Amino acid sequence: MTNDPYKLAGEAAAALKAATGLDTFDVALVMGSGWVPAADALGEVVTEIPLTDLPGFAAPAVAGHGGKLRLVRTGGGRHALVLLGRSHLYEGRGVDAVVHGVRTVAAAGVRTLVLTNAAGGLRPETQRVGDPVLISDHINMTGANPITGTTFIDLSEVYSKRLRALVHEVDPSIAEGVYVAFRGPTYETPAEIRMLRTLGGDLIGMSTVLEAVAAREAGLEVLGVSLVTNPGAGLSDQPLDHTEVLEVGRATAARMGILLAKVIDRI
Repeated sequence: MTNDPYKLAGEAAAALKAATGLDTFDVALVMGSGWVPAADALGEVVTEIPLTDLPGFAAPAVAGHGGKLRLVRTGGGRHALVLLGRSHLYEGRGVDAVVHGVRTVAAAGVRTLVLTNAAGGLRPETQRVGDPVLISDHINMTGANPITGTTFIDLSEVYSKRLRALVHEVDPSIAEGVYVAFRGPTYETPAEIRMLRTLGGDLIGMSTVLEAVAAREAGLEVLGVSLVTNPGAGLSDQPLDHTEVLEVGRATAARMGILLAKVIDRI
């Protein structure tokens, strides 16, 4: 197995095509913590394989990430690759491991990527727990970048305006916001939450941003969706707990799968 992350993604893409029996796919989705019910609502499961069957993938280390890759056929006949799990920077496997799934689907020919996550809400005055929020932009506070060398990528529109407009056609009420990524695994302090609100952040999490950058490097069109699972630290009198994140996801993510299926069929 090669040490070159792009060649490794090519090997994984070849194995993916062999495992699914398809040479082309319409869209790929990465499901965050608690988003499995959304995957279940996308459409008919054609096949499902362990991510570890593909070169370069490790088993997810976080509860709520299923560790499977699922091929789904939506009601409109679209073929969607669904990654039930992702690697995080705090797991210690490095940046290339975090974005390997994105590079793999890009190498497999996918041109549209949906990134989902569970996020803390920084605006409890307008956000309710269980609300979906489209990511309009991001702030990278991880201290990392998946791109090295003299490759300069324009990030003036990381999250596609066209795709966000399609979501608004299906659900005009859905809000938009700026997602802030920290490295983790600790949750943020109340002082950090106050800082992020001042900087213009609306959502806080530990994923998505590095994957979005890698997707833009590969020329993919990106849609980002956060599910607000808790207020940020200091914005309520309750401590932050990953179990709460998963519970909110299970209770509310299924309707997001129905929404995403409708959007996918319009792409």
